[in-house]
Amino acid sequence: MDSEQTQEILRLREKKLTPKQIARKMGLKVSDVTRLVKEQAEQVAIAREESGELAPLVECLINANCLYRFFPEKGAIATQSEDDLETTSDPGMAIVTVTRSPGLNRFIVCTYLVDYWCLGVKDASGPRKYNRSEYQKIASLYYDSFIGGSEKISLTQAQAIVWGAIEYAEKLGFKPHRDFEQAKEQLGEWNGEPKLEFGKDGKPFYTSGPYDNSASIISTLNKSVGEGNYHYMMGREMDL
Repeated sequence: MDSEQTQEILRLREKKLTPKQIARKMGLKVSDVTRLVKEQAEQVAIAREESGELAPLVECLINANCLYRFFPEKGAIATQSEDDLETTSDPGMAIVTVTRSPGLNRFIVCTYLVDYWCLGVKDASGPRKYNRSEYQKIASLYYDSFIGGSEKISLTQAQAIVWGAIEYAEKLGFKPHRDFEQAKEQLGEWNGEPKLEFGKDGKPFYTSGPYDNSASIISTLNKSVGEGNYHYMMGREMDL
């Protein structure tokens, strides 16, 4: 394959043509085009990693029944009635997933379990690497248990939820889960907008999980906001 053909393949690839479409258009073998596209993608990925640049964003996801809480204009869940929304649209927990792709059929995924009523980031995972089929399975697994499944949000919205919840929790005396330190890079820095409201009905609302030190959390809330200025209940935890 000569240099002119290589440049033409890369030009067509930039226009989002598949290797099969490019091969048909140029009269080449699909395997040859696919190999060149993969090699080029690997070179770009290596250069990006060496420069410290984040891989291109693929998508950000959140559980649909939480989307209504933060972005009601986007989050109406058609499968729920008014009564359903009253009781289940605001679970107090969000799973936010940020997915990037450094190359063909390669995905880097970070997931954040956000208690936006009180504790901020309760858990985090990643960066984890998957191929396309693995990513589709894991994304489905994260959200299958939620009413409405998952919905796409922008990176800015994902940042506002995660970083905003951390900011809120820190005012109450709570730090993000230790694994957030590894996962935060893929999320990127937040510019402070949009501003979202955290807590429940204007107050912290602590829902206990099986791995919590509930006594310590209650003590911290007593110190930060005072008795009677928060609510709590025994609940359950979601695993990432």
